[in-house]
Amino acid sequence: MDADPIDQLSFEAALAELEQIVRSLEQGSAPLDTSIELYQRGDRLKRHCEARLKSAQERIEQIKLGPDGQAAGTVPFDVD
Repeated sequence: MDADPIDQLSFEAALAELEQIVRSLEQGSAPLDTSIELYQRGDRLKRHCEARLKSAQERIEQIKLGPDGQAAGTVPFDVD
C-alpha cells in the first residue's frame, strides 16, 4: 500500500490505488486490522477523487455559439 499523502496524489494515481484497495478487500484475505486500515485509506482516496472531479467539472466551460453558429466565447459548464 502506498503511503503518499493523499492530497498530493493525482486523480489517476488515487483511483488506481483505490481500485487496488477494493480488490484486496474483496479477496478478504487480509487480517482485520489491515482491512480496517485499507478501508479507511480507501475512504480518504474516494473523497479525494470526488473532490478532484468536482474541481475539474467547475473548470469545464461550454463553447457558446453565436446566431451564425460560430463560436462566440465560453460560458461556465452547468450540470443542471
